[in-house]
Amino acid sequence: MALQQAQVTVVVIGYDDVAHVADAVRSALAQGPAVHEVIAVDDCSSDGSAQLLEGMAAEEPRLKVIRRPTNSGGCGTPRNDGLNAATSPYVMFLDSDDVLPPGAVDALLEAAVRHEAPVTAGLCLRKELPSGRETPWQHELYTRHMLVAHPTRRVRLVRDTLSVNKLYRTAFLRGHGVRFPEGRFPYEDFVFSARVLAAAPSVALVPEPVYTWHVRRSAARLSISLDRANIANWRARIDADRLSYDVLLGAGEKRLAQATRARFLDHSLRMYARELHLRSAEYRREWWTVTRAYLASFDEGDFASAPGPGRIVARVVLASEEPCDLDRLKEFAARPARLNPPYARADDGSPIWSAELPQVELDHLLVRPVHLLPAAVDAELRPRARGTVLRLRLHEMYGRMAEGGPQAVDAEFVERDDGRVGFAATAPLTAEPDSETWSASIPLDLATLGRGTWDLKLRLLFKDGTHREITAHAAAGAGLLNRRALPSLRHAVLLVQPYATHSGALAVRLAPGLSGVADVVRRRLKRFFR
Repeated sequence: MALQQAQVTVVVIGYDDVAHVADAVRSALAQGPAVHEVIAVDDCSSDGSAQLLEGMAAEEPRLKVIRRPTNSGGCGTPRNDGLNAATSPYVMFLDSDDVLPPGAVDALLEAAVRHEAPVTAGLCLRKELPSGRETPWQHELYTRHMLVAHPTRRVRLVRDTLSVNKLYRTAFLRGHGVRFPEGRFPYEDFVFSARVLAAAPSVALVPEPVYTWHVRRSAARLSISLDRANIANWRARIDADRLSYDVLLGAGEKRLAQATRARFLDHSLRMYARELHLRSAEYRREWWTVTRAYLASFDEGDFASAPGPGRIVARVVLASEEPCDLDRLKEFAARPARLNPPYARADDGSPIWSAELPQVELDHLLVRPVHLLPAAVDAELRPRARGTVLRLRLHEMYGRMAEGGPQAVDAEFVERDDGRVGFAATAPLTAEPDSETWSASIPLDLATLGRGTWDLKLRLLFKDGTHREITAHAAAGAGLLNRRALPSLRHAVLLVQPYATHSGALAVRLAPGLSGVADVVRRRLKRFFR
């Protein structure tokens, strides 16, 4: 088939999203002649979305509107409605608050036709709004053009649970009965993606961006992936993960099924463990109970297939009937992982998580290359008018740090929204006498960074030439994380707030000048009155 022929149906789903749905539809129509039709499925909106879409359809013959008489409660049913109505050889899905970047359909369609692939997948970019910062999703899969003859040849495909960054042959989905879960079923993409892989298609991969996933953390109605404060969200995620495993195991795809377990340990478990300290005691107890019950269904092979941090977090949860060590778990679940002291040993000298949980063994730390260990560095930022100093302290870890021979540390502050490096320096690491630590002190001028939120990134340099990229634990003692106002020749005044991120890493917020002070006051008043 020639690419200029209209071959693709884009199914756009939306509910009460009148502010964004038109942009989504326009981005689909702007893909050009390859798009035969755009089917907009309105899930019984009450905000005028359906009327807006019908007004657009009156002027655009390629746009068809389906109005559901009742709200389905989820994303699966409207997508299935769109799939049922599709009349093109290929179909893809688009959410009302996201967009397709220019050339997305052509990039996917060209690879699908060239490889005769039932499924073609491309790079998705997570775009934070309003900052505009973009982060590639599962970018390791999308480094080059390639054809995966069978999903087991690339088990990492299980990690990409999105349905929207892919082009599907319509007959493939219908022939294998691949559909989304109906009704209110959060994380429906997990199950749909598992059903796709269970049908054993060849999958063409393209490195071009084909989907822009808008992340609106300040939205009045958070997306399912961001609304994690309710225990129902965690239960729904486990249900979707369990069903995905059952789908793949039932299809005889044992390797892919086990990969879903590794995905759960390395991604879902770590992400929610990082946030436990933010939740109520009641939430934590219920989360712990629910998680232990699910992990009890895993076998040793499931744990062994997962990277160390997720596996150890799971072991700690299973070993204790009550929530414990939340601060330490938070940092070990970070990316990259940090294992903070104390470093306990069993009676035979082998590494263990703690004296209270000796059954959680850490033997892998004795054999892992030093540059891959979850090194722990404490960071103290001491803002002063006459010179700010960043103090770093690297901890020994079962003798492995000394074995690696830490020589120096590269430190840089990176602006969170745009990725700019505002400060970079290298300092030698000096062994402290009578202490199993190495330290470094780095002077810096905070005024040169400017307004924004700055994350501290470190690179430990070892004597053999290897390095370890890490973040640092934010030391909180002696008021180190208090906001301070510093006199500044450049800005008159500089508000400085060192703080610990959700994962415990050091970051700093800066508000320069009188306008910066006014902004901080306005935000605090707004939070107070809210």
